[in-house]
Amino acid sequence: MNIQNLIRAAAAIALFSAPTVHAENLDIVMSQVFPQDHATYIGYESVEREDIPVSAAIERKYLIVDFRLATAQPASEQLQASVHKVCMALLKDRELIRSLSDSGYDMVSVAFDRRSQFDCL
Repeated sequence: MNIQNLIRAAAAIALFSAPTVHAENLDIVMSQVFPQDHATYIGYESVEREDIPVSAAIERKYLIVDFRLATAQPASEQLQASVHKVCMALLKDRELIRSLSDSGYDMVSVAFDRRSQFDCL
């Protein structure tokens, strides 16, 4: 194996292994935020903002972490407290925040249904 092939193999391994570590950490942190009878962590989605030009100095990607509450129509105070709880769980995990930032995310939103998102970071 020549040096170019070795460099390509190392780059491919780094490319494919880095998002997995970040995804596992995010899934672990988010699945532990609420007791099961309050809310269920569904997963996350990476979204690219088309309204920002590619040449802009800011990142175009943001992340949506998705939950479903056990209560169909939670009170406004309960919803606000739930958003705060998710955001604080993210903020307390400095390694996860660094990983998200290094992956190009400049914003994280929380969703508890398909209609609304609440910005965290």
